[in-house]
Amino acid sequence: MDANLTLLNTVGVGDLVLLDPLTEDTLLQNLEERFQHNEIYTYIGNVVISVNPYQPLPIYSEEMVEQYKNCNFFAVKPHIYAIADDAYRSLRDQDKDQCVLITGESGAGKTEASKLVMSYVAAVCGKGEQVNRVKEQLLQSNPVLEAFGNAKTIRNDNSSRFGKYMDIEFDFKGDPLGGVISNYLLEKSRVVHHVKGERNFHIFYQLLSGGSDQLLKQLKLERDCGLYGYLNREAPSLQGVDDAANFRAIQDAMKAIGFSSAEVTAVLEVTAVVLKLGNVQLSEQFQASGAESCGIKNEKVIREICQLIQLDETVLEHALCSRTVETHQEKVVTALRVSQGYYARDALAKNIYNRLFNWLVNRINESIKVKTTERKKVMGVLDIYGFEIFQNNSFEQFIINYCNEKLQQIFILLTLKEEQEEYIREGIAWTPVDFFDNSIICKLIEDNTGGILAMLDEECLRPGEVNEVTFLDKLNQVFKEHNRYESRVTQNTKHIMDSSMLSNCFRIHHYAGKVTYNVTGFIEKNNDLLYRDLSQAMWKAKHELLHTLFPEGDPEKASLKRPPTAGFQFKASVATLMKNLYSKKPNYIRCIKPNDTKAPAVFTDALVRTQVRYLGLLENVRVRRAGYAYRQGYGPCLERYKMLSKETWPRWNGSPRDGVQALLGSLPIDPKELAYGHTKIFIRTPALLFDLEDRRQRRVEELAALIQATYRAWRCRMHYQKMRKSQILISAWFRGHAQKKKYTKMKMAALLIQAYVRGWKSRRLLRELKEQKRCTQAVTTISAYWKGYQSRRLLRELKEEKHRAQAATTIGAYWKGYQTRKEYKKYFRSGASARIATFIYQSLAQKFLLALKNNLPSMTVTDHTWPPAPYKFLTDANQELKKIFHHWRCKKYRDQLPPQRKAALQDKLCASELFRDKKSLYAKSLPQPFQGEYLGLKENPKYRKLQSTADGKLVMADNVRKVNRGDGKASPRLFLLTKSHVILADPKAAQPKTVITLSDIDYVSVSRYSDGFFVLHLKESSTAGSKGDFLLISDHLIELVTRLHQTVLETTKQKLKLQVTDEFLVKFKQGNITVKVIETAEKQGAAPICRKKGSRRMEVLVH
Repeated sequence: MDANLTLLNTVGVGDLVLLDPLTEDTLLQNLEERFQHNEIYTYIGNVVISVNPYQPLPIYSEEMVEQYKNCNFFAVKPHIYAIADDAYRSLRDQDKDQCVLITGESGAGKTEASKLVMSYVAAVCGKGEQVNRVKEQLLQSNPVLEAFGNAKTIRNDNSSRFGKYMDIEFDFKGDPLGGVISNYLLEKSRVVHHVKGERNFHIFYQLLSGGSDQLLKQLKLERDCGLYGYLNREAPSLQGVDDAANFRAIQDAMKAIGFSSAEVTAVLEVTAVVLKLGNVQLSEQFQASGAESCGIKNEKVIREICQLIQLDETVLEHALCSRTVETHQEKVVTALRVSQGYYARDALAKNIYNRLFNWLVNRINESIKVKTTERKKVMGVLDIYGFEIFQNNSFEQFIINYCNEKLQQIFILLTLKEEQEEYIREGIAWTPVDFFDNSIICKLIEDNTGGILAMLDEECLRPGEVNEVTFLDKLNQVFKEHNRYESRVTQNTKHIMDSSMLSNCFRIHHYAGKVTYNVTGFIEKNNDLLYRDLSQAMWKAKHELLHTLFPEGDPEKASLKRPPTAGFQFKASVATLMKNLYSKKPNYIRCIKPNDTKAPAVFTDALVRTQVRYLGLLENVRVRRAGYAYRQGYGPCLERYKMLSKETWPRWNGSPRDGVQALLGSLPIDPKELAYGHTKIFIRTPALLFDLEDRRQRRVEELAALIQATYRAWRCRMHYQKMRKSQILISAWFRGHAQKKKYTKMKMAALLIQAYVRGWKSRRLLRELKEQKRCTQAVTTISAYWKGYQSRRLLRELKEEKHRAQAATTIGAYWKGYQTRKEYKKYFRSGASARIATFIYQSLAQKFLLALKNNLPSMTVTDHTWPPAPYKFLTDANQELKKIFHHWRCKKYRDQLPPQRKAALQDKLCASELFRDKKSLYAKSLPQPFQGEYLGLKENPKYRKLQSTADGKLVMADNVRKVNRGDGKASPRLFLLTKSHVILADPKAAQPKTVITLSDIDYVSVSRYSDGFFVLHLKESSTAGSKGDFLLISDHLIELVTRLHQTVLETTKQKLKLQVTDEFLVKFKQGNITVKVIETAEKQGAAPICRKKGSRRMEVLVH
């Protein structure tokens, strides 16, 4: 193991090669300790052990990718990125083809591990449009194959039910060019049967959940999973998995890979055919000869299948219910029994799905294959099932375990080969390793003449009656002396009593343990027969994809030769895989499942112990530790341990090899524990390595103490020197500061004296200036007062002279007027003064009217401005003119109004006459237009009968509440006012309950508050008033009473009396009661509340 000691500084032991002591228990304890600290990766040399954490861990970020990019494999903590980076750099830099082998049982995380390897390689390789397209196609192939090849099992929610090997091809720069995918042994039996609690392949549930309604209709499918027999007529959901979203992701992935829309549709149609085949039901029938046969029970399903694949229904029915046996001489058509018919149906479904899966793999290969002919580098990723031991092991477990035997064989051989090559490179003598060679088991299974697979094929091809019993008898006869084979017969010959060995079973001692196989079904599963009639029927289908899946159905290419068996095909595939792996440098990832409950942080010792045995991890460690367990380059070794020897510490001037020899030679180490290679030092046991680490740790502590002491002394000296320098500096600064402070005080004293002197001089000068200014101001003031006095005296004299002149002029004028009037009085007529006065008044009036003409207010009826009268005698006339102008303006406004608006204003005018300054509710009703019809009689068919009752004479329809005369409770009513009647109707039945003639209404009483309470007082002669007056509550009281008043006036030519008061008398059948309306401050509801107070009084609470 070529290691950096980083592995020793992790939780537990990062590399099991260094585990000491090495036992199965210590190995498990180390794995559990690391697992509990979320260290899920552990090395065995360059083999990575991965324990499934069953929870997301923050160890796959872009930063982590950068950390492991171009790193030393052992210089960082164990991680799957390390082996991916080592494989990629070996391929890119050393031109060595690589393969990554990922093994483990179902649920151990193999699929996720393969994704991580591929995503890391995609992240670290080159960039560019073409390179990114290739990487995208390679990565997008995973979700497509997972959808069609993975399923939920009891152990794993995303279990791969097929083996996958992908060759990724790179150019000389290390950029991906494309790839090739190989698949092995799809578990097609899952299509027709799976145990309860598991699911069929993901694609069926994803199609039903995520397919659009249009797509499902096109495929003739229903969304309910419980309708399909192959899904066990149940819809098990996966926690945390969105099948619908995954289906959309699959469609996007197929598009990214290069599938056309027609190809995607064709694939989904074939998938739908497989799903619908499970719903084909057969019924028992009898031929004329009395022989049993079968027939189609639900022809609708057959019809839909045939419509999807474009095939005649009779062809498919004939193929499902009969079988044609053809020889060179004749053809024989045999009717199938019901059980045989179901077998044929299931065989057809399995073959269609298996061939569709193979077609998908080939189609993906067409898209991702390399188009160039230049030399390529290859990295293979193998994700294949691990060793399986179940309670009941059948043919599938047999060939899976055979494949794992071959992988274990190549693992041991290549590991030993790699170890041997390194020993030779370093010039170290190779130590033979004692290990178990499982080639005897491989030969037991695969030998071409006497192997189990060969005898199984021979038994399938043998004429006559063939069954599992004859096959087991043959195995017992051939392998009775084989020490790796057991059965009931061989145990009896050896007098071994084993109740667990049944008569129809045999047991093989695999490298991972003993496995007992039940031979029931071996012959059938190995034959994997599909009746020729079914192949020919599928070939006749006009569905392009399905037609190509069954080339053997072509009558022109018909062959009577039996197809190769499943065991033969798998054996050939494994041989090809082994040849491929031998040509590449292997890199191993061993996946382990920590528990069966898929719970995080749970480590089941027994389960992991079994997997450790299956995977041969202990054997792997022992092979790695054969000879020398630890090796390291001379340079890193000298750098790490040079402090252990005085010769090499603190500096070695010679070569690293000589330095390591001098270093280790000075220590008490047995020379047999060491070997010096050309470039590396080899240490035989981990104990010596840990002893070196302990010595180094102690020496590091000593050196640390020495360094600390030296540092503290240096720090003290530096501190003293700083203090001395500081003292000198502080003294200098203090003396300078004292002198500066003394100088500052002296300077401040001088400045203060100067300031006081300057202040005294300034104040003295100021006093002199102020004295001079006061003298000047006094002279000015005296002069001003004297001049003012002179001016005022002169002004008074002038005013007296002027007044005297004006008085003389006025007296002269009056005297002249008197003389003139006296002289000419005899010429005036007696009415002259009145005419003059009239003329003057007319002139003033004319002047006023002309001025008013040019100063009239606007035509807005709400504009109440008016010019004032210029003379007092025109005040009355001015007010009259204002009224005339306003009336004329209002008439002009009314003339331009439409009839409906005019009628509404008339209603509002009537309401104003009735309620203005009488009821508080009137002010709130002003902005609300009167609608009249609040029930929607025309739109609501429920009120059609009421509308017919109104007979086109409806004036108003509204919801009111009628107050019960007995308890004061209110019940809803429909209030209809017509030209002749008032109708109260039940809102639920829409039937009239009370009809009141307008002439029977005496008067109406309302309160003065903002409530909707009112009383209809009826005349004593009224038939409708036999029970008394009506107490009603309306949300539109103002409009209702107004329209009632107008209608009564129009009908009876008499005005309706309106009583606005807080207390009024109401007539009931039992007698008269007094109703009093009381206003309250608290809001107890939107409507008034009526309460009976004794038998003769009722209170109505309003707010």
